[in-house]
Amino acid sequence: MFREILHCDLNNFFASVECMLDPSLDGKYVAVCGNTEERHGIVLAKNTAAKAFGVATGEAIWQAKAKCPELVTVSPHYSQYVTYSRIVRRIYSNYTDLVEPFGIDECWLDVTGSTRLFGSSEKIADAIRQEVKAETGLTVSVGVSFNKAFAKLGSDIKKPDAVTVISLENFKEKVWPLPVFCLLGVGRKTGERMKELGIFTIGQLALSNPKVISSNFGKCGTQLYLWANGMDNSSVRRIGDDPIPQSVGHGVTMASDISEAEEARGIFLYLTQEIGHKLIKQNLIAKGVRIGVKDSSLKVHQFQSALKHPCREPMKLTCEAMKLLVSNYDWEKDVRALTVTAYDLQRETGEEQTDMFYDLWREEKHGELHKTVDCLRARYGNSCVVPATLLGDMPVSIRDEESYTPFCRHTSA
Repeated sequence: MFREILHCDLNNFFASVECMLDPSLDGKYVAVCGNTEERHGIVLAKNTAAKAFGVATGEAIWQAKAKCPELVTVSPHYSQYVTYSRIVRRIYSNYTDLVEPFGIDECWLDVTGSTRLFGSSEKIADAIRQEVKAETGLTVSVGVSFNKAFAKLGSDIKKPDAVTVISLENFKEKVWPLPVFCLLGVGRKTGERMKELGIFTIGQLALSNPKVISSNFGKCGTQLYLWANGMDNSSVRRIGDDPIPQSVGHGVTMASDISEAEEARGIFLYLTQEIGHKLIKQNLIAKGVRIGVKDSSLKVHQFQSALKHPCREPMKLTCEAMKLLVSNYDWEKDVRALTVTAYDLQRETGEEQTDMFYDLWREEKHGELHKTVDCLRARYGNSCVVPATLLGDMPVSIRDEESYTPFCRHTSA
């Protein structure tokens, strides 16, 4: 069945929002950056003017300013990004209920069934582009194609504020000459390996031997080969039909290194507060915990273990994280950053196989207490109920949810 797929990408999203919030930034070279005092001094996003100087997402602030001495750096306001993202998604939902987010600033839309109401997919894309600009002041680039992979590629071809159509008739002409790393799913390592095999363009990948691709890249390689040939049959999810995520994690770089395990307890509890909130919100429980430890030499160590009983309570996740740290990390080097991840997630059904020593009544009480605290914090802010452990001095700043909302996917906004 032929489909009409759009990929909508808000242009320079974080930086664009900041420029709207502060009109004095108009016409300047702007980058949204982390806090250097908390050692988060990297570029999170940049506007078009800064991008023209080669300022890149993920590089250190000093590197960005070396390229663009007039660069103006601003702090992120995540709550504002969430607000604008929701407004834009409501606009998308006026055209179709098949809207699948891909990070905070990107979405796929399947408008196959909407063309009878609103005209061709290209007309719908242009209408969305104009409506987003009129209602929010933001610009969006839209790729129009017959599958998700090429729609995503189309939104990247021409920016900002543009519509690009990749059709069955022209995809070889438009897509195949592009560098292979432009294809969704081809990261830096995969792209480098493909270069070693003599594959530099998407067309060369499409015309390569599929057995060679499969032997070098496995199932992922087979998928990339099919995508390069326009054979992506993946569907766009309906609004609300989100799949169960594989994991939910949260991490932080400390303002100063820590040298003892006990110093990590409060940091783990701070991280698991956010994880527990996400799990409650999605009605999920975790069957395992994984921690990431970045030492002072920037080497990352990972340790994980399965939980005896699935849970989502921050204190339990913290206790498991501490066990992993104490049992596995040798402390030859101080610790710069910590990450906690709840993995092997499943829906909370209220049904669980227990043993005779399991205090079900006590666990249910703890679960209800956690839900109540989470509701209070969601309504009145994170500071309304704070574990006593987090009241002392910690080598990380505790920021209110209204000003700090972490996301699972890094974007190149």
